Amino acid sequence: MASHDQTLIAVLQEERGALLNAWSSATHGPGANSATREEADALLDSLLRALQSDAPDDLRAEGWSHARHLLDTLSASRAAQGQSAGDTSAFVLALKQPIFAALQQRLGQDSQTLLQAVVSVTTKLDAMAQWTATAFQRTREELISRQQQELLELSTPVIKLWEGVLAVPMIGTLDSSRTQMVMEALLQRIVDTESELAIIDITGVPTVDTLVAQHLLKTVTAIRLMGADCIISGVRPQIAQTIVHLGVDLQGVTTKASLAAALALALKRGGYVVTKTA
Repeated sequence: MASHDQTLIAVLQEERGALLNAWSSATHGPGANSATREEADALLDSLLRALQSDAPDDLRAEGWSHARHLLDTLSASRAAQGQSAGDTSAFVLALKQPIFAALQQRLGQDSQTLLQAVVSVTTKLDAMAQWTATAFQRTREELISRQQQELLELSTPVIKLWEGVLAVPMIGTLDSSRTQMVMEALLQRIVDTESELAIIDITGVPTVDTLVAQHLLKTVTAIRLMGADCIISGVRPQIAQTIVHLGVDLQGVTTKASLAAALALALKRGGYVVTKTA
């Protein structure tokens, strides 16, 4: 082990308390909370472990596994709290100054070893900060993806309107993944409720192009293969003109201008008669 790494290990071990105080104060001021102190203490301990490992300069080595885990956890926690990747990296990099000061005090007369130790610390902490930035970005992407999935599920509910009649109000743009989700949810509900008719309401769909029409046709075909029938409602004049202009063949598919009209037709097919009382 290089002499400057041995010196660095000695500094981390012997001046741990002072380093933690200076680090916590640099990032959150004198009133740093216990959670921040615990994070700093755990990271300092993991850095010490890595320095004592067989590969102290390789962040991907086994000796750094504990540090990597802590950095991933820290990044995920900060991302969930709405903090930025820069804030998370700055927290790690704030350890530099306290260590530099401790090294200067200890190696002030040995400029060569001091320089080597400073370079070593800088390299390691920079790598740790970069790791947090990457982990933070990955966590944010996973969070956004999960939120998008949840929004898709919320925006495509399968509603039981009447005995044997289901409806799916579509809102927003239809794409392949969303259509697949709608199809799966609707087909499963048809099986669960033994419904014979499904209404797909596209009132909230802003535009219908060839791709959207094809998605709708695929959904209708899948519903029919399950032994049920389908009505597409919410076909506004503009959408009707667009479908005709695109040459999309919707023959054999029942369409209605509104969800109310589709429900009325569904009830009629089921043998129900709706009358208005005086």
